[in-house]
Amino acid sequence: MTRKDRAKKTIEALRVAVPQPETELDYGTPYELITAVILSAQCTDERVNKITPALFGEFPDAKALAAAEPEDVYPFVSSCSYPNNKSRHLVGMARMVVDEFGGDVPSSVDELVRLPGVGRKTAQVVASVAFGIDALPVDTHVFRVANRIGLAENASTPAKVEAQLKRIIPQEDWSEGHHLLILHGRYRCTARSPQCDGCNVAPYCLYYERLQSLPEPIAGLDKKKGRYYCATRRHYFDTPDETTDRYGTPQIACPRCGSMNVYLSSTGVTTRKVRDFRV
Repeated sequence: MTRKDRAKKTIEALRVAVPQPETELDYGTPYELITAVILSAQCTDERVNKITPALFGEFPDAKALAAAEPEDVYPFVSSCSYPNNKSRHLVGMARMVVDEFGGDVPSSVDELVRLPGVGRKTAQVVASVAFGIDALPVDTHVFRVANRIGLAENASTPAKVEAQLKRIIPQEDWSEGHHLLILHGRYRCTARSPQCDGCNVAPYCLYYERLQSLPEPIAGLDKKKGRYYCATRRHYFDTPDETTDRYGTPQIACPRCGSMNVYLSSTGVTTRKVRDFRV
């Protein structure tokens, strides 16, 4: 299966699993959206949605926020991550919007990235959601999911993932694809303990395929003889070596022979790990 075919199958499967692929941030105007997206950096949408009603009540538009000082904004965002920086960014963003764009949030990515606190990901979210511009921003969820499924290959940064996704997903599907991947990563393909069982993307997912290729558990191991069991040398040991496999994934190894064919003696389950992707 080519990556383009995998992308097509993945998008089709996610359309069934995620019937409403849209942002979970509450907003009513482009100003409210860009404010919410700035606040959402390293913070949950749920937390941001609890913060913004009072914030927007006090500062209903860019002009009102531009007239404030960061210390005026801080009490409204103090429960968010990095509140000092975000207070400064919000005021700086509003002042530039007022001074250079007449109080209206600009629609182009190139103009949006000039605003304080707005990186490429934030700019693309605003351009896509608020103005309907085709965009495919890559956050931590999209990065992880795209690499796990195999939509991206050897893509070590969000920028590389974005470039690869845009080559295999039709432009008219970029914005929808972004929401599908982010929601899939948020609720099923989570950073820890992804819910692979019952996932309708699993038939096209390289991560799932590699999980299925792990060796079966070994029954009858005796944990009293040692914490680990090397199936290559057929002996137990307590203190393993650590090594790295050809994919760069840390693995437990036998201290005698260096084999990674190691099992937990308490459960009989392999210690081998499948390559994963997180930022």
